[in-house]
Amino acid sequence: MGAIFLSASIPVIGRGQYYETATPFLIQCAVRELAIATVRRHKIVWGGHPAITPMMWNICEDLGANYKESVILYQSRFFEGRYPEENQRFDNVIYTNPVPGDIKGSLQLMREQMLSREDLIGAVFIGGMDGVEVEYDIFRRFNPEAFVLPVAAPGGAALNLARDKGYFNDRELENIDFATIFNRYLPV
Repeated sequence: MGAIFLSASIPVIGRGQYYETATPFLIQCAVRELAIATVRRHKIVWGGHPAITPMMWNICEDLGANYKESVILYQSRFFEGRYPEENQRFDNVIYTNPVPGDIKGSLQLMREQMLSREDLIGAVFIGGMDGVEVEYDIFRRFNPEAFVLPVAAPGGAALNLARDKGYFNDRELENIDFATIFNRYLPV
């Protein structure tokens, strides 16, 4: 069973212009459809973003997913004491060491450990901000042959990736039929 990396977040005001194109409801819909399309065929790996971890917990609960077989959550110890409460419910969290006093360094360390996993077969990008762009570059560096799927319609950094890197044409950028997108582009 290969693993698919999920890079996602809900853009917020004050961190770039990503929120201007983002639709939080569509981000949630896309993450949910990804889990439905993936969770029984591949593991989903993600970094513990406070907007995404509770969402993943609820989706896994709804689907009756076996967490150990279905998902892997990475979390930097830099944020210890500020984790979403859902972290306690996942029994397969991989904690990475902090770089003392350095949030960017701590995130970089976590991302490099997470994205250098040998079982990654691809990555899906949904919504997000500058972290999505950073994770795209790191993912590509460690996994140059793996598939990449930026889901454009929910907006945010994933829309920028899809448009700027030429993943989809104009009409495809607006496609909100996420189930069809994942069935078409994710490996079986």
